Amino acid sequence: MLLGLARWTRAAGHDTAVVESEAQDPAVLARAASERRRLVTRARALAECNAGAILLTGDTLDEQAAALVGGADLDWLEAPFTRCLVDNQPLRTVEPDRLPDIPDSARSLSGPFRTCPACGRSYWPGSHVRRMRARLERWATAKP
Repeated sequence: MLLGLARWTRAAGHDTAVVESEAQDPAVLARAASERRRLVTRARALAECNAGAILLTGDTLDEQAAALVGGADLDWLEAPFTRCLVDNQPLRTVEPDRLPDIPDSARSLSGPFRTCPACGRSYWPGSHVRRMRARLERWATAKP
């Protein structure tokens, strides 16, 4: 239910796990405990079972982002664009011999060019990064 928010926390550079939608509450709580993660949820009953949980009540991404600043002291500018948005792995710098894997139109950009070691996705600083950074900066300065 919070996959979009999870992708944004990854975009900010935070290690962010996502549980499968069919996961039962006891399994979610056990995973959070075993991985020593803070639980972020929209499910009140689940939040009540975890003392450190953050219950998100806002409906919009902006409201949820502000709640994470207030409830988890989340820094939206921690390490932008250093994690894969899909599988959460830390990105690596593209080796020079792998630059041909980057689309021609992106290779003319100044970089950095990064790749995910797990899924092989490539990342580069196109116009989407400017828009995403502007949103992260807005969230970093927003009041909860």
